[in-house]
Amino acid sequence: MFSESSKLGGSILGTAALTAASIWMFAAKPAQAQQPPPAGPQVQPLRVPGGPGGRRLGLPPGPDPLVLDDHAGFESIFDGTMNKWDGDSNFWRVENGSLTGESTREKPVTRNTFLIWRGGEPANFELKLEYRINSTNSGVQYRSVELTDVGKWVMKGYQADIDFQNTFTGQLYEERGRGFLAMRGQATLIEDGKKARVISNLKNSDDLKGAVRINDWNALHIIARGNVLIHILNGQLTSVTIDDDVKNRAMSGLIGFQIHVGAPMKVEFRNIWLKKL
Repeated sequence: MFSESSKLGGSILGTAALTAASIWMFAAKPAQAQQPPPAGPQVQPLRVPGGPGGRRLGLPPGPDPLVLDDHAGFESIFDGTMNKWDGDSNFWRVENGSLTGESTREKPVTRNTFLIWRGGEPANFELKLEYRINSTNSGVQYRSVELTDVGKWVMKGYQADIDFQNTFTGQLYEERGRGFLAMRGQATLIEDGKKARVISNLKNSDDLKGAVRINDWNALHIIARGNVLIHILNGQLTSVTIDDDVKNRAMSGLIGFQIHVGAPMKVEFRNIWLKKL
C-alpha cells in the first residue's frame, strides 16, 4: 500500500505535469495580433472616501474616528470640590477647577502620598482625565489598595505612570508591588508566578514620547477589563498588559493620584470621567 505522503506526492507530480503541458501547448500556439481596446471613456470603479484612493462601494464601513472628549456613558467623578477625594491637605487642594497636588522646599513629601477617590472600588472600567505636571513624577493609581499599616494615604497597585521628563509616562508600573509591568510602547504578558515579558512592540517609545505635551494638558485614557490593562495617551496606545498572575494581580480597587518624593512639584488633574463596564 502507498503511504498518504506517497499519494500526495503523486498527486502533486501529476498536477505539475498537466500544468507544464498546458503552458507548453499555449506557448506553441502562433501569436495573434492584439485587438485595440474599444473606443470610449475608461470606466473607473466607484469609490467612497475612507483611505488612500477611497474605498470600493459594497464594503462595510470602518470604525468611527477617534474622539478624545467622547464621554458617552461616563460619569464625572470630580465636581470642582474635594467631595469624595481624600488626601493630605498639606499637599492637595482644588485650584482653578483642578485637583492640585503640590510639594515645596518648605513642605516636601517624605514618601509618596496619594489623593484617594472614596466613591468606590471599580473592577472593569474606563477612566478618562487630563493632567498637567511641572516637575518630578506622578501617576494614576487604579485597582489599588491603601496600606494603612504603612501610613495614611499610602497606596499599592497598578499605576499609569507620569513623569515630567517623560521617561516613564504612559507605562504600567505597580506601586509597592511587581515594579515595571509594561514600558511605554510594549504589550506584555504576565504568566502565573512569572516576570512580565514582552509579546509585541506597539510603537517606538521615543515616537510615543513625542506625543506628550510638556508643561501642558495631556489626555489619559485607562481601560481595565478583566485581566487586560490598556493605557492611551493623547490618542496614542502606549501600553497593553495581560495579567495572568492570579496570586499578585488585582481585579478591582481604589483610584488615586500621586505626589512623588523628590524635587518640589505640582501636578493637576481635571475632567475626570469614569465608566463602569
